[in-house]
Amino acid sequence: MKQELVGDLFQKFEQACYLYNELECWRARELQQVLGYAEWRNFLKVVEKAKIACANTGFSVADHFVDVNTMVPLGSGAAREVDDIALTRYACYLIAQNGDPAKSEIAFAQTYFAVQTRKQEIIEQRLLEVDRVSARTKLSKSEKKLSGIIYERGVDEQGFAIIRSKGDQALFGGYSTNEMKKKLAIPDARPLADFLPTLTIKAKDFATELTGHNVIEKDLTGENAISTEHIENNQAVRKMLIERGVKPEALPPAEDVKKVQRKLEGDEKKLLKDVKKQKG
Repeated sequence: MKQELVGDLFQKFEQACYLYNELECWRARELQQVLGYAEWRNFLKVVEKAKIACANTGFSVADHFVDVNTMVPLGSGAAREVDDIALTRYACYLIAQNGDPAKSEIAFAQTYFAVQTRKQEIIEQRLLEVDRVSARTKLSKSEKKLSGIIYERGVDEQGFAIIRSKGDQALFGGYSTNEMKKKLAIPDARPLADFLPTLTIKAKDFATELTGHNVIEKDLTGENAISTEHIENNQAVRKMLIERGVKPEALPPAEDVKKVQRKLEGDEKKLLKDVKKQKG
C-alpha cells in the first residue's frame, strides 16, 4: 500500500472518531465511506457479521453497537434523519475483520484498529498498575502515621507489629500474616502488602486510617485497647467485603509491587528519552 494512501486513511480514521457519552466512537455511516463501501445495505451485512462475532466472544453487542440517528444533507441544502450506529473501537475492529479483504481500506483498518485497541489495553493496564503502587504507598504512610500516634500512647515498635498482625488476622478470616504469606507463596523477608491486590491493600489502609482516627477520638492508650480497636475496624471492613461477595483471603496474589514500580519508573525514563530525542 502506498505511503500516501496509508497517511490519508490514518487521517480519515482519526478525524472520524468522536465522543459519545464520553466514549470514543465512530459513526457507521461515516465508517462506511472510509472503508470504501458505496452502498449502505452492503456495509450493513458486514456490521451484522461483526455483531455475531462480538456475541461469540462473550461481549454485549448493545455495549459496542448502539443504534442512533444521524442527519444527512440533501441536494437542496436541507437535511433528513437516517438510521445510524455508534461503534466502539472494538466494534470497528470486528467490522474490519469481517470486511472485504480485497479492499485496501479494509486491510489498513484491520491493522489500524488492532494496534489502537492494543494501545488502549496498555494504557488501561498502566493506570491499574499506577493505582496499585499508589495504594501501597498510601498504606505505608498510614501505617507510619498510626505507628507514630500509638507510640505516644505507650506502644513500642514491637507492640505495633503485634497490633498490625492481629488486624491482618481479623481481615483475613483468621489467617495470620505469616499464614497468608505462606498461602500466597510470599518470601518470608517481604511484606504481605507488597503482593496483595489493590482492593485488599485499600481495605487494609482504610482499617488503619480508622484505627488512627479512633485512637485519637476515643483517647485510647496501651497495647490492649488499641489492639482491640484495630481488630474491630478490620472486622468491620471484612464484613463489608464479605457482604459484597469478596473474601480477602481467597483473592489471588498480585505481582510484586516493587517490580511493578520499577517497570513504571523504567517506562517513564524511556518516555523522557524519547521526548528529548524528538526535541533534539
